[in-house]
This record gives sequence, structure tokens and C-alpha cells, in this order.
Amino acid sequence: MSRVDLHTHSTASDGRFTPSEVVAKGAAAGLAVMALTDHDTTGGLEEALRAAADFPGLRVIPGIEISTDLADGEAHVLGYFIDYKNDGLQAALARFRGSRERRGRGMIEKLGEMGVHIDWERIREIAGEGSLGRPHIAQAMLEKGYIKSIADAFSGYIEHGGPAYVEREKMTPAEAVALILRSGGLPVLAHPFTVRDPEAMITGLAAVGLAGVETYYKDYGEKAVARLAGLAERYGLIATGGSDFHGLGGSEDAAIGSADVPLSAAEDLIALARQRGLRLA
Repeated sequence: MSRVDLHTHSTASDGRFTPSEVVAKGAAAGLAVMALTDHDTTGGLEEALRAAADFPGLRVIPGIEISTDLADGEAHVLGYFIDYKNDGLQAALARFRGSRERRGRGMIEKLGEMGVHIDWERIREIAGEGSLGRPHIAQAMLEKGYIKSIADAFSGYIEHGGPAYVEREKMTPAEAVALILRSGGLPVLAHPFTVRDPEAMITGLAAVGLAGVETYYKDYGEKAVARLAGLAERYGLIATGGSDFHGLGGSEDAAIGSADVPLSAAEDLIALARQRGLRLA
């Protein structure tokens, strides 16, 4: 197990465990540094940072994962050391959350037309106070027996371009980088191989302030890691990494701390934050 995990999720978005539970799991896994990076929300950060006080050997970095749209899919941008009380950031995230709600209702309508009948009230129960996402819809489908796994919901129904997919308010990757920078954070491209041309994406975002590339990811093999590490070095970026832990179980979900992230990744990120005079917690 790694001592670093810079990509985790909680009930503040689409994870199974509360922010304090995620922190406790990180400590139990022997992590020295972790980040909570919920989708399009900072709602779990105060709880996570309070919980971190109980584990003096663990440093918790405040983070976020912003979803952005491309013509042929999505790209996600992680932000570390963000000023999560920044008014501009919170206004942008509030618009995103409203867009997620509208998209969720639209997906339910499309699913109903396909004979898949799930209740909006149940989806809201599953999401709780968190930012509503497609995994919540998938879980409701699983509960009613329409699918055999969470992955089935995406591959057959709600993946980008799928028959029940609905667009939401769009932000480009460059706009997400700019938002994170304005919010006092360090932007990092998440799981780059989910985009069609990772090198082109990294090249373009490096020019507008990208700080790092998620190189050590839960299911990236040696060749993938080597390629991303090479790109990070070429563009002067930090090679970061994480498990993308959600706690939902299943073959697609990795255990916290399971990505082989070197301690130097966190050290380099912290050093850059200090260099830029960012708030470190």
C-alpha cells in the first residue's frame, strides 16, 4: 500500500463513506498524505480537516475534482490547496450543482422511456447532502434489479453519449484550471487516459497554468505510468496520483491507498504550494 492518496471521494459527492470516515480509513491504511477531492463540491472539506486532527501522522489536503466537458467525452481536473471558502468558487459550484440536479431529472425521464422506472426521491436519498451524480442513479437502478453492477448502468444507459445521457452546464478544462488558480489552488489533470489525446490535453493545459498530471492511478500499468511521467517531466509538471476511492465496492473501485504513489509526489505538491504562498490547510 502507498503512503499517499491524492484522489478520494466521500458522501459529499458520490462516495459511500462520510468525510471523517474517509480520513479514518486513510489513517488506518497508513497514509502520510491524502486529499479529499469530491466532485464539484467542497462540502466535505471542513469535516475532513476536523477529523484529521485525530490523526497527527496524517496530512489532509483540501481538494476538489471538477468535471469538464469535451466534444467526445469528459475530462476531470483536480484542485489542491484550494481556498474552499472563496466566493467565486462557491458561486461556480452552486451553478454546477443545479445543473447536476436538472441533468439527473432528465436522465430519469429518458430511462423511464426505456422502461427503467426509478424514483427521483430515492436518488436524492442515496445522494443525501452530497452533490448528485450519475453513480447515484446507477445505484438506484441496481437496487431495483435493472442492472447487475454499477458499471452496467454506464455502459448500457448513462455513459457519455448513451441513450439516457443528458448534458449539463459545461465548463472547459481550461476554464476549470483557471477557476482553481483563482481559488488559490494547484490544478492537476485527473486520470488522463480517459481523454482521447492525453498529450494534446496536457500540452494545452500546461500553457494556461496546469501544475500536475495524475500519473499513478488505480489501474495504470507500468507503460501508462512511464508515458505520463515522461509528459510531466517534459512540461515541468508534478506527477501526482491516487486511488479514486469511492468505497462503493465492485471491480472498478480501488481501495484507499492502493495506487502506488511515491511520497515525493505529495512532497513536490506541498513544496509548490509553499513556493506560491498558498494556504496549506
